[in-house]
Amino acid sequence: MPSVLIVSDSHGSTNELKTIQTRHHADYKIHCGDSELEMDDPELAGFIKVGGNCDMDVRYPEEQVSTVDDVTFFIAHGHLHQVKSNPLVIAYRAEEQGAQVVCFGHTHIAGAEKTGNQLLINPGSVLLPRGRKDKTYAIMAWDTLDNVSVHFYTIDGYRLEDLSLKTSLS
Repeated sequence: MPSVLIVSDSHGSTNELKTIQTRHHADYKIHCGDSELEMDDPELAGFIKVGGNCDMDVRYPEEQVSTVDDVTFFIAHGHLHQVKSNPLVIAYRAEEQGAQVVCFGHTHIAGAEKTGNQLLINPGSVLLPRGRKDKTYAIMAWDTLDNVSVHFYTIDGYRLEDLSLKTSLS
């Protein structure tokens, strides 16, 4: 069963990134921007990553499209897609790229939502959460396109059942 660790808005916090990676041995890792680290920082090794509005390293791409097994991900921070006002812009951009899953940050608000044929995931922030006190990240896993789960965790490793989502991508 493939799994993808999704984090965002870590804002320079390397200890949290180390802790999460030690706790979960996901097959793939995504950082949705605002790491405030250099592109080649060791704490970001192995991550598919994009730049956010607080990232100064110009080597970060604004967007990435990546296929993991049979699922195509669109990854962006979201500041260039107006995610604070409406997720439609980023959803349309992801649709143009043929993506089934949209991973983004910027709002610091954790959540997952199935909209049409797309799954939108914002892992929240591992440092500065909004909307709740919990510092969060997400893990998406699937065994088939009809059996997809997204679970959210606190920085302490506690699973937040109220944010969990089970859905289908087919």
